[in-house]
Amino acid sequence: MTRLADGMIDAKLEDEAGRLAALDRYNVLDTGREQQFDKITALVRSILDVPIASVSLVAKDRQWFKSMNGLPILQTPRDISFCTHTILAREPLNIPDAQLDPRFCDNPLVTGDPFIRAYLGSPLMTPDGFNIGALCAIDSRPREFAASAELLMASFASLVVDELELRLIAEVDHLTGVLTRRNFIGRVSKQLSKAGLSHSTLVMFDVDHFKVINDRFGHPSGDKVLQLICSRVRAELPSGAAVGRLGGEEFGILLPDVDQHQAFRLIEQVRTAITELRLDFAPDLVVTASFGMVDLAGATVDHAVSEADAALYAAKRKGRNRTVLASHFKTAA
Repeated sequence: MTRLADGMIDAKLEDEAGRLAALDRYNVLDTGREQQFDKITALVRSILDVPIASVSLVAKDRQWFKSMNGLPILQTPRDISFCTHTILAREPLNIPDAQLDPRFCDNPLVTGDPFIRAYLGSPLMTPDGFNIGALCAIDSRPREFAASAELLMASFASLVVDELELRLIAEVDHLTGVLTRRNFIGRVSKQLSKAGLSHSTLVMFDVDHFKVINDRFGHPSGDKVLQLICSRVRAELPSGAAVGRLGGEEFGILLPDVDQHQAFRLIEQVRTAITELRLDFAPDLVVTASFGMVDLAGATVDHAVSEADAALYAAKRKGRNRTVLASHFKTAA
């Protein structure tokens, strides 16, 4: 077990499920290159005079590079990654000569291309204490990285996490805490691009008679209703689901790898849960929502959104507070 200087166990370093969940929150894996991160690795490479620098994120079974400066690769298996070792501690991992280190001497990244000899990695620690990856400096010759280099890398690692946090803030709706429209549509697009996609479901829903709530109780109360609804929706959905605010009182739900029959049952639970909300400013008010669903198999993003939207408005025409399936325009009983 990993222990702190005072002998206490650092539980966050032992919590792999929590660490992976923290990484997943950033929604950064398999995204494109971004200048903010490339600038940091370029600086590391220049200041420390190393041929390779990277921002490495350690997923369940792979190490994926948000920025790789000096090598034309995107990822490696996790079981051969140096960063898997870096994330086990709070301080940087400093390896003067990998050929002399029993943990790495037989590693294919040491015995073969890129022939790593020296490595300095600083963990990327999130604000809630999880190490999701590392900022790395790599040399093909043995060398001693000084304590000043360790401090420099730790500072740059903090900048990487700051950039991830800024990226996250820009992708989350400030009122409800769910994804912004742009980020949500990006999630749908990413799901559609996955090879071997079987069934996933896109859902759009709209709060019924929301204008009446705003007009009667005021916009601050209307905002509170949206916050409560989003909180309840997220609580009812499985961990892999994504929720986004598409505009005003309209929202989207992405259910990855869930067929329409399973999705229908889930959404009916969500719909019922919304009707059970009780508001402190209006205890007798029953809030409802209307839902439209479409199976994503074989669809494009634009077509899927259009079909789910059409099903949503069909639900409203049929009396609201119900779920309509786009494929057959079946309505919940």
